[in-house]
Amino acid sequence: MQVFGSSGVRGIAGEELTPPFVGRIAAAAGTVLDADAVAVARDTRTTGRMFADAAASALAGVGCTVHRLGVVPTPGAQAYAQRAGVPVVMITASHNPPEYNGVKLVGADGVELPRETLERVEKRLLGDDIGLVGYDATGGHHRIDTARNAYVEDLLARLETEGHRERIADAELTVALDPGHGAGCLTSPEFFRELGCRVVTVNGQPDGHFPGRNPEPVAENLADLRRLVRATDADVGIAHDGDADRAIFVDETGAHIEGDAALAALAAAELDAGETAVSAVNVSQRLVDAVDDADATLELTPIGSTYIITRIRELREAGRAVPVAGEGNGGIIFPDYRIARDGAYTAARFLSLLADRPASEIAAEHGGYANVRVNLDYADDDEREAMLAAAESYAAEADAELTTIDGYRLDYGDAWVLARPSGTEPLVRIYAEARDRDRAETLLAGMREAMDSARK
Repeated sequence: MQVFGSSGVRGIAGEELTPPFVGRIAAAAGTVLDADAVAVARDTRTTGRMFADAAASALAGVGCTVHRLGVVPTPGAQAYAQRAGVPVVMITASHNPPEYNGVKLVGADGVELPRETLERVEKRLLGDDIGLVGYDATGGHHRIDTARNAYVEDLLARLETEGHRERIADAELTVALDPGHGAGCLTSPEFFRELGCRVVTVNGQPDGHFPGRNPEPVAENLADLRRLVRATDADVGIAHDGDADRAIFVDETGAHIEGDAALAALAAAELDAGETAVSAVNVSQRLVDAVDDADATLELTPIGSTYIITRIRELREAGRAVPVAGEGNGGIIFPDYRIARDGAYTAARFLSLLADRPASEIAAEHGGYANVRVNLDYADDDEREAMLAAAESYAAEADAELTTIDGYRLDYGDAWVLARPSGTEPLVRIYAEARDRDRAETLLAGMREAMDSARK
């Protein structure tokens, strides 16, 4: 697909992403989905209202009644879609820096649109037939003020049904929360308090400039959260990205928990023999180990929620049980709840594990691997292609098992390295993992040297 990448459409606001373009995306979606009503929601980015207005106007122009949800986490907008039975145009760039914004399309079932539907939307977008209606058929606008509260109530009800709410309340946990100035500021503090936790926050004010930290909840951005955990004697730290569909954790000592370790721990608690987990090609050996221990099966996809969600749907339609899926970036999916990443729900499931043992012990059980990653920028498309060609040549000569689902992954038995173009930013990413950090860094350096040699 030319327009929709691995996680929707994203770009620098005012340059790669403009209000007219967002309007065309929304109008194309409204036309293809043939929906009487479509909701529009956004995260806290400073350009969010502008793009939400553009989307709402375009939807009205193709005859859709517009439900304006305001600032809502992406999983909250998905919950609204499922509850109200209407698609959603979500204005968010998730973990990308503040200057970015984007569009994510959600179906009336609360799940991101499958690839085949996105391709139909893209075809309509790139064509000339948007389907504008006359003045007497334009859609109206309704402001919906209840989406955030209803989302929290839905979460609490689900966790109570599953038995996790009582476990969490009985554990009397202190939670240090870093919503990162994103949409989770408006839902997660209340949610964790309703679960019976004592909650302390940092970067808890919604602010699209993201003054406290960048939206991506990676270790280098979470120093404030680690300090808060130590200062308040918290049992765990929880960090979200800009639209709160991810959760990353800090243990009770203030140490960062690798997202891959959290995914492995949650998978180990969820999987039974014969079931299937789904993850992306940058999967950690931690998850591979957890799947093997459960006598389950692991399915791999290209990186990005769109690919993972599509594969989950395919497997479930084929009668396969898929109780858990996701990536090591904190984006975890529990399909029996909803085929969607939900940072608050994921965090609650992790809190349920803390009823039995501290976070540091959970992380240690799924530790023993070192991960390194580097992002390489490029001057233009020609340089990007030259770098990828260099990675392909390097991979062809390596004494390792090669996987080309998404980029070039080399498995050495004791370690692996992956080079692939980002689906959301103008970068080529290199990942490596090994039992020993020096080994991982050596593998990364080898791939990087080959790709650097292709630069202009």
